[in-house]
Amino acid sequence: MYEYISGKIAEVTPTYAVVEAAGVGYFIHISLKTFSDIEHSNDAKLFVHFIVREDQQALFGFSTKIERELFRMLISVSGVGGNTARMILSTYSARELQNIIATENAVLLKNVKGLGLKTAQKIIVELSGKMLELGVDEMITPQTTAANSAVYDEAFAALQMLGFQKAASEKVLKTIFKDDPAIAVEEAIRTALKHL
Repeated sequence: MYEYISGKIAEVTPTYAVVEAAGVGYFIHISLKTFSDIEHSNDAKLFVHFIVREDQQALFGFSTKIERELFRMLISVSGVGGNTARMILSTYSARELQNIIATENAVLLKNVKGLGLKTAQKIIVELSGKMLELGVDEMITPQTTAANSAVYDEAFAALQMLGFQKAASEKVLKTIFKDDPAIAVEEAIRTALKHL
């Protein structure tokens, strides 16, 4: 129904963005990859996927068509919904996801919150072979750096929004920032998701 929404960023967090286009504010669910691409911008063009269910209508937005295609591949697998697909794309980069599927590492894939071993195995079976068609190299972006405390606060807030316990989030993030004080917020959250 919608190809993309382009406009002014009214609000952006690690899990959603509000983009104002033609006087309408669109609430769009985003991944960490998209968040890192648009967090310092005033305007954004997000390629969207519109999901309609009996109890919900939701827009999911991506900074690249490739990430949106990856999202669509994931939700085509039975048992994988929009939020689970977004969580997978927030936990693993396209390159990591490609490697997990190529090596059939279902144990690593099931580390994503809310994903069981059977669903992880199903994703690998159904998507093996399709990942190469995407050309995921285009999705790799350079790391950004920010002030340590601001990045920590943002990562912590994102984990709270995703439903993780405060104490566990703090413990994991402290370890991550001790090992790499200059880590980018997207990478900090992604690393934390692998350990929570």
